[in-house]
Amino acid sequence: MLYLAEVQKQKGGLLGGGSKTELKLLACQRTDQNWSTVSEEVITAEEASKLNDGALVLVELNPNRQMQRIQEAGRPLVNILQNFSRQLEKFKLKEDEIDQWKQSLTFQAQEMNRREMEMEARLEQLQQMEDDCQHLDEQKQEIDTSREEIEKLQAEIERNRQELEGAWEHLRGEQRRLEERQADFQQGNVLDEEQSRVMSELLNRLSSRVAPTETVREHLHLAFELIENQQGTLNPHWEQLEQQKTLAAQQQEEVERLGQTLSDRQNEWQQAHNSLEQQTAQLKVYVATITSKQEYVQLVKEQLQYQEDLYQKINYLAATSGDIPGQKIDVEGLERMPLDELKKIVQDLVNKLEIDSHFVQEQEQELQYKQAAIEELQIKLSQASDQDHINLEMEMADEKDHYQMLNKTLEGQRRSMLQRQKLIQQHQNILLRRQGESITNTEEENQIDFSPILLQIDSQRQQQSQEIQKLERELEQMRSAIELDQGMIDNQTHDLAQKQQEIKTLEANLQSLRTATSECWGRVNLYQETLQPIQDSLDALRQNLQRIGESLAQVQETGDYQLQTISEMRQTLQNLILQPELLAS
Repeated sequence: MLYLAEVQKQKGGLLGGGSKTELKLLACQRTDQNWSTVSEEVITAEEASKLNDGALVLVELNPNRQMQRIQEAGRPLVNILQNFSRQLEKFKLKEDEIDQWKQSLTFQAQEMNRREMEMEARLEQLQQMEDDCQHLDEQKQEIDTSREEIEKLQAEIERNRQELEGAWEHLRGEQRRLEERQADFQQGNVLDEEQSRVMSELLNRLSSRVAPTETVREHLHLAFELIENQQGTLNPHWEQLEQQKTLAAQQQEEVERLGQTLSDRQNEWQQAHNSLEQQTAQLKVYVATITSKQEYVQLVKEQLQYQEDLYQKINYLAATSGDIPGQKIDVEGLERMPLDELKKIVQDLVNKLEIDSHFVQEQEQELQYKQAAIEELQIKLSQASDQDHINLEMEMADEKDHYQMLNKTLEGQRRSMLQRQKLIQQHQNILLRRQGESITNTEEENQIDFSPILLQIDSQRQQQSQEIQKLERELEQMRSAIELDQGMIDNQTHDLAQKQQEIKTLEANLQSLRTATSECWGRVNLYQETLQPIQDSLDALRQNLQRIGESLAQVQETGDYQLQTISEMRQTLQNLILQPELLAS
């Protein structure tokens, strides 16, 4: 298990005891991205004696608490902090997405509440319309009842008129007989008692058959009052109908205005969308261009890497063959130098080589760990989901960069090790020769001069490096231009999304307004269809009542004329009666 620890060095006491190196465990790695604190446990680790006191290291312990591997924690901690920063950025992006979803849900909830309030208002309007319709039905029933009463009055008036016509016909017959009697009287004849009595009865019967009009006038007046009451009830509904017509006309104008605004916004959005598509296509061309240049740069880098490897291999051959640049020794000085001093120099060079060799071996082991980590990441990358693929790729890129940097450092150290080995070999050859021992010197005979090849390769490397720098400057300029264009496209995309949201809002408002306008026109048509038949019925009843009133006036006039005629006939009859008894009667 991997632990984060702190190096602690304790110096020996006054009796000359040696120093003691310990590791204080601070944290333990649970998973790749999860660390937890541990109890302050201290373990002995002499392998960390070369490290400074207080240095942070990563140590791998087996289940028996024995150390398997130790390395400085500087670079891994940087990687952990970078991963932590990336995780924070991801969390921030997720929080922004959650905030956007919250805002969207809030807007939708507000829209639903508004729609619900509109539906409740419409339900109240429909309920009011149902109540009005029910009230109008009641009024219609009252009008039907009034119509039946008026029809009864018309039938009664018609019956009285027929009876009156019969009475007039009878009166005309009696008048003709009276005229005959008057003719007979002028000839000397007079009425007897029986005839006078019959004539008096006929006149009395005729006077009693005159149609009374006061009751009919009262019913007619009540009918007019009922019709006026019905008209007064209908007038507010007609006013409400006019208000609804005005409101519907205003809403219709608003629908047309909003529709025109929506059409203008849609045209603007389409133009912006077309412009954005053109810019996106142009950006794709730029991206394709920069991609091709990046591929070319990668190819040149590979060639440069190939030149570098070739240079290192030839340099290695030069080192192994004895042709090592900068490794010129003072042979004469070493020949004159005391033998003990030469031995000491050779021993110092060997000791220093061992120290450097140990350090290089640790670096080589760290390089192997990096290679193993890269292979492990490659396995995880092949099995990762789309969500973790980007993180693993970034982590893979960081590990490869660290590997390349460490490998580059080790290449110089390896070359330096070879140079030092060659230098030690030269000193040892001189020492052995001065000690009288025989040495084989075949390497010096077979030395090959690799310097022209190395110079040519180095010249090519410089040219390719300059070309890469030039291409990278061009790529950087193109990346800056692409970032600027991408920023403009992102802004336009954001503006386009806002315009599209505004268009959706306008469409929703337009649809709601159209629905409300249709409902308003529906109420207008319903009022119109409901009120107009009732109004027509009232107008027809009013006209009928007016005609009945005119007929009643004619009947009254005829009745008055009938009574006057009867009075004249009675007077005439009295003049014709000669007997005192008839006169008294």
